[in-house]
Amino acid sequence: MIIIPGSVWRYNYAVATSTAFRYLNLLVALICAAFLGYAYWLQYTEFLDPCPLCIFQRVAFFALGLVALAAALHNPGRRGRTIYALLGGFCAAMGTAIAGRHVWLQNLPPDQVPECGPGLEYMLRAFPLSRTIRETLTGSGECASVDWTFAGLSMPWWTLFWFVMLGALVLTIGLRRRFACH
Repeated sequence: MIIIPGSVWRYNYAVATSTAFRYLNLLVALICAAFLGYAYWLQYTEFLDPCPLCIFQRVAFFALGLVALAAALHNPGRRGRTIYALLGGFCAAMGTAIAGRHVWLQNLPPDQVPECGPGLEYMLRAFPLSRTIRETLTGSGECASVDWTFAGLSMPWWTLFWFVMLGALVLTIGLRRRFACH
C-alpha cells in the first residue's frame, strides 16, 4: 500500500467537512421546524392568529428548512453544496425581506398605518395569485399590531434575526470550500 503524503489528511478533511455539512444543515432544518411548531402552537393553543405577512414568513421558514433537510440527506459534492447554499440563501433572503417589511409596518406612526384589508383566505379565493401576493406583501393594518413580544422585541424582529442568522449559516457551510485559500 502506497500512502501519498497529504492524501490521508485530504481524505479526513473531506469526510469531516461532509459530516459537518450534513449536521449543520440538519440543525438548520430542525430550527426551522421548531419555529414552525412554535408558531402553530401560538395559533392553536394561545389563539394568536397570524397576519398575512406572518403566514408568508412561515412559508419562508418551511422552504429554508426543506432546502436544508434536502442538503443534509443528499450530502452532495462541491457544486451541489453551492446550489443548496444559494437556494437556502434565497429562501432566507426572502424571509428577511418579508420580516423587514413587517418590522417596518409595526414601527410606522399610527396615522400612517395602512387600513386593514381582506383576509388571506378571501384574497386567495377572490383574486388572482399575483394580486394576492402583491396585496399581502404591501401589508395591512393587522400586520402593524404587536401582539407578542419577547425581550422587548416583536415576533417579526425575532424572525428577521433568525432569517439573517440561518441564511448566513447556510451560505457559510455551503460555500466554505469555494472561498478557502489553499
